[in-house]
Amino acid sequence: MKNQEIKALTVEELTERIKAETDNIGKLKFAQAISPIENPMKIKDSRKLIARLKTELRAKELAN
Repeated sequence: MKNQEIKALTVEELTERIKAETDNIGKLKFAQAISPIENPMKIKDSRKLIARLKTELRAKELAN
């Protein structure tokens, strides 16, 4: 997801995406613990996406 796409999301959409990505990273970590996943960079990418989403959410909260 690109930064322009993130900036276009509403506060509710950002909150939903953060929750979905948090669930996704939990599943990825669990799968990695059981047996190595095909692309372990997905965990890192998911963490960074959550950080970008939270940053934009905080910026929108401060703007209001």
